[in-house]
Amino acid sequence: MSVELPESLKDLSWELPRNFLGLEGDDASWQNAGVVILPIPYESTVSYQGGTKLGPDAIIQASRFIELYDQELDTEPGPAIGVCTLPALHLTSAGPEAAVHELREAYDAILAEAGDRFVIGLGGEHSISSAPILAYAARQAEGRKLSVLQFDAHGDLRMEYEGSPYSHAAVMARIIDTCDLVQVGIRAITSEERALIREREGTITTIFADEMWDNEAWIDRALAALGDDVFITFDVDYFDPSLMPATGTPEPGGMTWYPTMKLLRRVFETKNVVGADVVELAPIGGNAAPDFVVAKLVHKMVAYRGLAASRG
Repeated sequence: MSVELPESLKDLSWELPRNFLGLEGDDASWQNAGVVILPIPYESTVSYQGGTKLGPDAIIQASRFIELYDQELDTEPGPAIGVCTLPALHLTSAGPEAAVHELREAYDAILAEAGDRFVIGLGGEHSISSAPILAYAARQAEGRKLSVLQFDAHGDLRMEYEGSPYSHAAVMARIIDTCDLVQVGIRAITSEERALIREREGTITTIFADEMWDNEAWIDRALAALGDDVFITFDVDYFDPSLMPATGTPEPGGMTWYPTMKLLRRVFETKNVVGADVVELAPIGGNAAPDFVVAKLVHKMVAYRGLAASRG
């Protein structure tokens, strides 16, 4: 939370506020925000390297030093739309099921207050994503089914992993009975997950990474599979390890920056994106580049949200 300083001290050369993009004052207030950043430093079911609990803070820290100006859109989207950074939400250590239920209660409370504000959750491990997805799905108008756009290296469609159906490796299995799912960048799944994808053809659309390299037809395919209302869940291991080494289970053959931005922009332009999260950054000491990549990714989501809002 910000410290309320005496008037005589406010003009001293303090550091940038520890808010997303370093915004302050009206630009970072709840009242004026079009976007809300929710840090969720939760880590419990990671299967290889840890460190995702440090991801939200690393993203926010890096964001304080990226340029506010977005050349693609010729604007400073953060100040233009307003970005409020909430305190980090620390979940129970009583196990993944209890943590996910606690997060769902928190999301229900936040969304009840947020109105039209666009909430971006910052993980933390991917197991957190079922809570906001199902919270948004429950708020859908009758007859409108939520679509989930999953950027990921992994299918995350196991029924359970290491004894828990609330593992990061099972998170998409928790939502497929409620939502349609479009996966892009997938390049690591089990044979059981592949069978499920075939069985659920029509409600699960999976675009594998090796389908995405020689042309951009996959972008049209992803858009066509999405409904009108979309939640975006972005596991940063979607990117190739050359761009994103700082994640728990990196997989070769991932995607690059600009084709990804093309899809993101078109989704925000053509769909009603209700919310988003970005997960699985596990910072590497001495290598800040991945932190800046993810901060820039979130900044682009803010920018595209602002563009969509300006068009009504």
